[in-house]
Order: sequence, then C-alpha cells, then structure tokens
Amino acid sequence: MPQNKISPDSGTAPFWKSKSLGEMTRQEWESLCDGCGRCCLLKLEDVDSGHIDFTNVACRLLDLGTCRCTRYGERKRFVPDCVVLTPGTVEQISWMPATCAYRLIAEGRELYWWHPLVSGNTETVHSAGVSVRGRAISEKRAGDLEDHVVEWPD
Repeated sequence: MPQNKISPDSGTAPFWKSKSLGEMTRQEWESLCDGCGRCCLLKLEDVDSGHIDFTNVACRLLDLGTCRCTRYGERKRFVPDCVVLTPGTVEQISWMPATCAYRLIAEGRELYWWHPLVSGNTETVHSAGVSVRGRAISEKRAGDLEDHVVEWPD
C-alpha cells in the first residue's frame, strides 16, 4: 500500500463518530492529526488582553515539507513549552484551528472532506490548501515574530 494511503473503513461507523476523544486508543487519537502543521506555528499573546496573533513561523522541529514534527516522541525535551494535546485539554486551547479534527470531534462536528481519515490520502490536507506547506518558515530564520503575523483562513 502506498505510504500516503489510509486503510479503508471496515463498513462500521468510523471510530471518530462512535467514540469520544477519551475513549480512543492511542493509535486512533494520533490518526486524528491531519498533518496541517498549524498548531506548530508560533503565536504571540497579549498578556493583558489574552488576544492571540498567529504567525507563519513554525517551530524549529516542524518539517516544512511533511508538516510533521521531526522529534514528536521527545518534543517536550527539545521544546519545553510545546503544548501536548490531550482529551482533557482540547476544549481549553482556544488557538487550535477551527479545522482541527480534535476540536471538531470535541465540538460534535464532522471532519472535512480533505482530512486523511475521510479522503484516504494524507496529501489532501496539502492540496486543499489547509496546511502550512509552502507558507511557513522555520523559526531558525524568522527574526522578529512581530514581522510574521498573518491571518490563517479556516
């Protein structure tokens, strides 16, 4: 099977429709990530108002081609302030993209057609223009974050 294909559904309701986030296995949980890379973009938060500005600057661990973390299993060791998403924290993280599967499932909404679990192909998130591929730069070359504030479409 090609690497970018997802196994077809067995004919029963997909796990993301039949289970809560807390009931999912680790493999199911991890497969919800669509690989957009938007949660790995650096953000600026106004400490007084709590307003968050989004940037096009990616964490130094994000592979800008695949939009996947290069050190996922040990990311907290390299980036101590990396936010680890859990079923208990999904609804508390206001900056998660509106298109994020974790957020969608927590809100009782459907996954988008381009999500790899729906499309069966890990490339659709990129071809649909949802991912940061081709639009983000590494924090290694960014300079001042204030110069990289952008609006990301949902």
